[in-house]
Amino acid sequence: MNRNVIGLTVLVVLGFACSIQAMERPNIVFLIADDVSQDDFGCYGHPSIKTPNVDALAAEGMRFNNAYLTTSSCSPSRCSIITGRYPHNTGAPELHVELPEAQVRFPELLRQAGYYTVLSGKNHMFKNTDRAFDKITGGGGPGKEQDWVEHVRNRPKEKPFFFWFAAGDAHRGWKQSEHAPVYSNDQIVIPPFLVDTEVTREDLASYYHEVSRFDHYIGLVTEELRQQGILDNTLIVVAADNGRPFPRCKSRLYDSGIKTPWVVHYPELISSPAVTDSLVSVIDLSATCLELAGVEKPECIQGQSFLPILKDPEAEVRQMVFAEHNWHVYRNHERMVRFGDYLYIKNNFPNQANLCYESDTHFPAGEELWNAHAAGKTTVHQQQLFANPCPGEELFRISSDPNQLSNLAGDFRFTGSLEQARRLLATWTEQTGDSIPENPTPHRHAPPRIEDGEILPAGKGSNRTPHAEMPGAAKHAMGLDHPGPIRLTPY
Repeated sequence: MNRNVIGLTVLVVLGFACSIQAMERPNIVFLIADDVSQDDFGCYGHPSIKTPNVDALAAEGMRFNNAYLTTSSCSPSRCSIITGRYPHNTGAPELHVELPEAQVRFPELLRQAGYYTVLSGKNHMFKNTDRAFDKITGGGGPGKEQDWVEHVRNRPKEKPFFFWFAAGDAHRGWKQSEHAPVYSNDQIVIPPFLVDTEVTREDLASYYHEVSRFDHYIGLVTEELRQQGILDNTLIVVAADNGRPFPRCKSRLYDSGIKTPWVVHYPELISSPAVTDSLVSVIDLSATCLELAGVEKPECIQGQSFLPILKDPEAEVRQMVFAEHNWHVYRNHERMVRFGDYLYIKNNFPNQANLCYESDTHFPAGEELWNAHAAGKTTVHQQQLFANPCPGEELFRISSDPNQLSNLAGDFRFTGSLEQARRLLATWTEQTGDSIPENPTPHRHAPPRIEDGEILPAGKGSNRTPHAEMPGAAKHAMGLDHPGPIRLTPY
């Protein structure tokens, strides 16, 4: 069936319950930050960043400790979430590639089922004439959040609603406002893979400010829902599209880049505040929202509903998650699987430095790393950024190595886990039609390098690079719907 007509037929196929009253179906608010790592919220343990409103939602709802993105790159991540598909299955797996019209966006199915749908803030997925939303706006203000409350206030009262509220916080360049605290350098927590300088601290302080501003607007939306008396019948999900915009975070497959905050508030199902360690993928949002709305999940959605977890935090809907790192300014092809206590990364382009835009010399924290490297003052963990060639395989034990700093792939004690990871990834690659491009998209500009102790900074390049062969194109992945492995099987 042509996917463009799925939404037109789904109600007929289901005999969708027109008898279901609007008030019986939950409202849904999806709040997505731009470039924020999971551990940069108070409810996830950050000692300095003030996020009282997200913390309150977590205290009344459920905090997911093991929620994973499918990619840590802005537009591919958003395209993946809205389709419920892996990036190489969307046709838009690289940065700045527009989501093909043939792909089904799950909000369009909600809209056809009677929901009022709005996208406000950062789009970065498709043109503003999209069929998925009744209204698309730019959000307003430095963080693209200023009209969120207006949308909640001015909605059609006779319909349930789905709001995709997409902040520009905390994306570079930094913009301060009166709606968040200003952080001092002595409040900054330096990850072990960054150099501790005043410049790095100032860079992180600006980032902290924008995380807090995102939280401020979440508070305004929550309060408006409360005042309207509909908070209890509204599913709220707080997430991010990728990790913080710093070296070894954004666009990378370590937890600092690929693990997302996932706070869910929905009193109708969450009977008491809870924390869950169950694995979920962001593509599971689509299946969850459709199930709540009474709409059958079409085959093209690869995600799984996480409603069982909301009812029981010990429940499992999947035992593994997968993610990918494709072109994001620099050419890359990495794949990741998280299962049990392990995270495994396979680098299919190991014979080059594994850089991202945020880890070259374009931004302060990255430049500080390069300065320290040129001076021979980087630590072992900081030097990983400059490896060339890179490890073809990396295996990490999460419980003992939360920052993924010690590669166990060469340790004979973990041979069994390594082999299992390889098999899981190979199965997912085959079932979902992933492929390594023979003609990959080239670097947008020359990466930085050091010659004779001098740093030659990254080139300026162009804002857009003509894209070449997409991952998955060789196997026609856009037309494949297999979800890949969901549960572990004995080997």
